Amino acid sequence: MHYHIIAIDPKAHLFEVTQTISTAKPQQILCLPSWLPGSYMIRDFARNIIDIKVVDKNEQQIEFSQIDKQTWQCHNDDNFIKISYQVYAWDLSVRSAHLDTTHGFFNGSSVFLSAKGLEHTKHTLTIEKPALAELSQWKLATSMKRTSGEQFGFGEFYADSYDDFIDHPVEMGELTIESFEACGVTHDIVLSGKHRASMPRLCKDLKAICEYQINLFGGTAPFNRYVFLTTVLGNGFGGLEHRASTALMCSRKDLPTNMHHEVNKDYCVYLSLCSHEYFHSWNVKRIKPAEFTPFDLSQEAYTEQLWAYEGITSYFDDFLTYRSGCVDQTQYLTMLSEIMTRVYRSQGRFKQTLKSSSFNAWTKFYKQDENANNAIVSYYTKGALFALFLDLTMRLETNGEKSLDDVMRILWKEHGAKDIGTEVNTHQQIIESLLNRNCDDLFAYLENTQDIPLKPLLEKVGISMRLRASAGNSDLGGGDTKGYTIAFGAKIKAESIGLKVLTVAQGSPAHQAGVSAGDLLISANHLQVDGQFEAQLQTMTIDDEVLLHWFRRDELMQGAMPIQAAIEDTISLDIQDKEKLKIWL
Repeated sequence: MHYHIIAIDPKAHLFEVTQTISTAKPQQILCLPSWLPGSYMIRDFARNIIDIKVVDKNEQQIEFSQIDKQTWQCHNDDNFIKISYQVYAWDLSVRSAHLDTTHGFFNGSSVFLSAKGLEHTKHTLTIEKPALAELSQWKLATSMKRTSGEQFGFGEFYADSYDDFIDHPVEMGELTIESFEACGVTHDIVLSGKHRASMPRLCKDLKAICEYQINLFGGTAPFNRYVFLTTVLGNGFGGLEHRASTALMCSRKDLPTNMHHEVNKDYCVYLSLCSHEYFHSWNVKRIKPAEFTPFDLSQEAYTEQLWAYEGITSYFDDFLTYRSGCVDQTQYLTMLSEIMTRVYRSQGRFKQTLKSSSFNAWTKFYKQDENANNAIVSYYTKGALFALFLDLTMRLETNGEKSLDDVMRILWKEHGAKDIGTEVNTHQQIIESLLNRNCDDLFAYLENTQDIPLKPLLEKVGISMRLRASAGNSDLGGGDTKGYTIAFGAKIKAESIGLKVLTVAQGSPAHQAGVSAGDLLISANHLQVDGQFEAQLQTMTIDDEVLLHWFRRDELMQGAMPIQAAIEDTISLDIQDKEKLKIWL
């Protein structure tokens, strides 16, 4: 089975795909996935297919019919058919396809039809350079195995199955490319977009992270080559894991500009993102839930285990930037404080369990609205805190002999390397075998909505966990910032006139006043409000009230907001005993 793709009209954002099948089944069925692994929401990629045609070896049209939103049936008798269609590519994300005169990107799941019954045969691909003269300098990067063409050039590629075929995203454009070796494996860093990044610095830091992770899992990488594909934007963030690469988006400010660039908060964001997606090379791409073996990309694949695959990965991503030497202890604890703060500021943590969060990712986590913080909890962030809870418990109970590292190595050896999916109790069984005790007390936190008791564990490893009030929307947690004493309870954004309300916490003073997401707050006690509104509230007296006016749509509304003390929902972590800390950091 052979595919051909070309950026036929970058200005109209159109790829053209031709698919040739020489061993077609009678009445061959063709299908496009409705989602892609790692992004748990129905995407309906087929909506972007335009003008599909099917012909025989004589170029005579073959009748075909559409069965459902993503499936077609060819009414063929011969085993040779050729399918052609265009794909509209204007989704600037890591999930689908995007094309213009600055670059082209696609995931195979959004552009290549599968042929039912032939999914396990060899798939070959020709990627042709765009015909526009102005794009003559374009290069191409992908982790797919190449059969012709220069490295980072257009040419021919192949995969052993359809699942493999769609798991190698492609980036094309005027790319910046640099490579390094980690544990004997070539890793390519590919940047698309305008930037001033120091490629040697990126190579240095990513090499440290990659080598640490490979060694954590036994010293041998599960791939022969790896590619970091990054689209650089003025403001962007995102990542999606693949079996030998990752597709990333970042902001220009996230990248280092020289070898001595400070590892500031922005650069930490990029390093952690790379660390997260690279860790997925083991944890979810190869170690994965039984429900994902194999993937059914035609409909939702429900699992209660995303806390383990995203939560544990979210714990290790920042942690391994520290363990690999890229950030120091203080920086790491600040990063951890911010994750903890995001959980503690969520009212949804009292309403949804980690297992429920995992199972309902399709309709809740990936379809968040303005009430999400009041209704759901993230299996990324609370899952990371549960992973920390397990790690600290194991280290303390075994005097540092066992940790979550050992769990991951066992998962790799017994499940990932053998392509055996994990069951809902697999992680608990492994930890019970390492601790030699029943661990129902630990894993109860997957099924209840209680706060995970981290404070006493952190104290035992020399860390103080301090709860304080927030100092406003820009306060993400960590540090010794003095929080506000008066609560407001809404996230806001300054507009040319007034404040746009983004979210409202249930039970907060803003909620009690009647303010809702989407409102435009314009005055408090008959004075116009601006970006200093929350700071100005701090001069008020407890049990007093302030009269608010706001527009909802085009209607003027008002409400009395009670002045109440700010709640403590922000975490700061500080080192108290460096000797005790050695068991963990």
